[in-house]
Amino acid sequence: MNPFRMCLDCFQGPSFTQTQSYAQFRDEAQTVKLDTSHMGSEVVILKNGTRICGTGAALATAPIVQNKAFFQVNVQQTGTWGIGVANRSVDLNKVPLSENSWTLNNAGELRGGGAVIGKADEEITIEEGDSIGIAFDHIELSFYKNGVRLPNAVTTVRGQVFPVVYVDDSAILDVKFRSFSIDVPAGFEEIMLEQTLL
Repeated sequence: MNPFRMCLDCFQGPSFTQTQSYAQFRDEAQTVKLDTSHMGSEVVILKNGTRICGTGAALATAPIVQNKAFFQVNVQQTGTWGIGVANRSVDLNKVPLSENSWTLNNAGELRGGGAVIGKADEEITIEEGDSIGIAFDHIELSFYKNGVRLPNAVTTVRGQVFPVVYVDDSAILDVKFRSFSIDVPAGFEEIMLEQTLL
């Protein structure tokens, strides 16, 4: 099946209406989402920057600047995928991501700098309907499956990073940067825009 056709099949209509107020538009513009100006050439982003399908990766619109940041990814359809953080210099057309990225993939592997560096959990299986939480404190990148912390984490993250998500082989992922449906670890919160930290 053509991944673009499949993505269009899952499209649920535009999020902006003519009756939308300026305040709603402003709030939407200040919300972290997937960045259509920093995505792979065969990536499709839908649902107001919260759904990714096609082939390739996308960064979020904001870097992680606070001490403890959290975001969530819901697996809508399985395939090849990865979630985590990356520098802006990462190649968003290459799946899996190579240098300048640190991710958990659909096989439960932790990847850093383009290589497998371990497993998040030796017995992990991630299926459609699962929610994966991503917590980053500038020292450790840890993952939560349906609210339960996976035992291993990535500790090799370097430089300014953005949330990153990649897909291939018909995978569809929904990203939540706020209003989480799983418990957020103590001390962590949604990603803040730089101006809100001032």
